[in-house]
Amino acid sequence: MDYQLELKQIVDYPRCRIYREFLRSLMEDRDIRTNGNSYLFYYMTLCSYANFRSSYRRIEGISYLVGPGEWICRISELAEWFRTRFQHQALSILDFLQKQNYITYTRLGRNNLVKFSINGWKQHNTALDYNYPCLKDVGFFFFPVAAVHELISMGKCSEMDIVLDLWVHAIYNDGQVQGSELGPVVYFRNCTGSPLTNFSDLALRWGISKATVSRTLNKLQDKEYLSLVSFTGRHGSVIYLCSYLSTMFNISDVMIDKEEISMTFQIPIHIPEASSLPEAEPIKDEQITIMDAESSVSEQSPSVSKTHMKEVVQKVAQILAAQGVSCCECPRTLYKLYPLSDCKETIVKYSLQIACPDGKMPYRFELTLSPASPPEDNPPTPTSQAGAETDTKNEERR
Repeated sequence: MDYQLELKQIVDYPRCRIYREFLRSLMEDRDIRTNGNSYLFYYMTLCSYANFRSSYRRIEGISYLVGPGEWICRISELAEWFRTRFQHQALSILDFLQKQNYITYTRLGRNNLVKFSINGWKQHNTALDYNYPCLKDVGFFFFPVAAVHELISMGKCSEMDIVLDLWVHAIYNDGQVQGSELGPVVYFRNCTGSPLTNFSDLALRWGISKATVSRTLNKLQDKEYLSLVSFTGRHGSVIYLCSYLSTMFNISDVMIDKEEISMTFQIPIHIPEASSLPEAEPIKDEQITIMDAESSVSEQSPSVSKTHMKEVVQKVAQILAAQGVSCCECPRTLYKLYPLSDCKETIVKYSLQIACPDGKMPYRFELTLSPASPPEDNPPTPTSQAGAETDTKNEERR
């Protein structure tokens, strides 16, 4: 039996992709104030400077080793990033973030330098267990959405914190969020599917007054950061972001969703009718669990047998192991398949979860399996033959 397998890696939305150039442009916009104490802007700024790979930085004739998730800079540079008047104010921000276990830092170079490390950097900013290649001042990094909620709840949000909070929670073209097909809409994922919000909720979220919320949103609208659509009565408002796609993703036609596809494969698979697994199979049967249709969102019974699906998982594991997913080489890794609903009976969709026994974040993939039909010779149809005869007569007339 021949199948065509489409394999997509799914990155769940607890991580948001932030482009460094976008954050640099915000830092250069002096009209956006940073006078707050939620620390979201400060922490995201430190993340934007963190290394993706080990390298050396030479300062005042001395070379310093900077590992992944680390960076070293002068305290004066730090104060410039944070827009603090005095250097001790910038250090107090580091002290707070270190106390909250977001970073660790040390002072070097006779206390003129600061070397900081982002805690949990490897968890959020690695792909396939190796450091993502990225140039120092361009490209993107992944920022945990959970950190956004924690930081903005610690105190009064500045205008810069509000901009970042809105942009992290933007959704585009998601069928589960109303109005997202019109443009990138701010949705705080309250499980309602409605992006409607009101100034009272935003004031409570950001720790400021309703008047300040109105003034800040109108200011950002005048600066063309967002477009505010207000409804009469107590319905609330919808916030659309301007230039979101081109700014955050550097392209204009990308589909931003709760889940982001980071890797796609088109794989032809051949399974003999008398199927038999190899003697030294990389995955044992007890490692693979295929959930029944009753325990999933699909109400249709899968048209591909469990034996064939196990061999498909074997093939997928070999491919992912070759791509650097070390979990697929571990004999303790568990594979779970969940059937997904689909309108076409000949196409079967599964959600594949690869769970590491060491507690690492599981990998999630979407498998689309369809029968591969052999190529057929298409004889000319009567219409095409008639068209050919007409063309011949026209040539003769010429």
